[in-house]
Amino acid sequence: MMDPKRLHNLTVLPIFIIGISSLILGVGWLLSSEPWLWDQSANEILLKISFEELFSAPINRGLPDYLNLSYTFFGWWIISIGMLILAFTIVTRLATSLARALISFVLLIILIGLTIIEKMYIPTSPFLYLTWGAWILWVISVLAGIQLQKHDA
Repeated sequence: MMDPKRLHNLTVLPIFIIGISSLILGVGWLLSSEPWLWDQSANEILLKISFEELFSAPINRGLPDYLNLSYTFFGWWIISIGMLILAFTIVTRLATSLARALISFVLLIILIGLTIIEKMYIPTSPFLYLTWGAWILWVISVLAGIQLQKHDA
């Protein structure tokens, strides 16, 4: 059996990495001039048309501005999620079983939703790999948290 300090680190660090990753991705979407190109292939498969064709139609001349607005909002949303994860992790240090269970449950719901959306709508997106990475981090954290709970008593 691992010592409590190592188990605690294995509980906190994966959640912290998920928070930092969310923050970095959000900033990337926020600062990118054409963020829809990050997963261009998956988006074009979903749309059944290339962005070049889509943007060349006169009726769609304002579409890039609309997409920039949407991705800017999305970037801020992802930054907010990352900051909330980091804030909760830093403030609570996930020192109680309640704190660990709460963040694990919230992340479980988020990861289930992301996985369903990605598998249904953009199954070829490279972001699926990031989601699977987040699942691995989540499982490590949950398993370590379960072991740590034996030391909480």
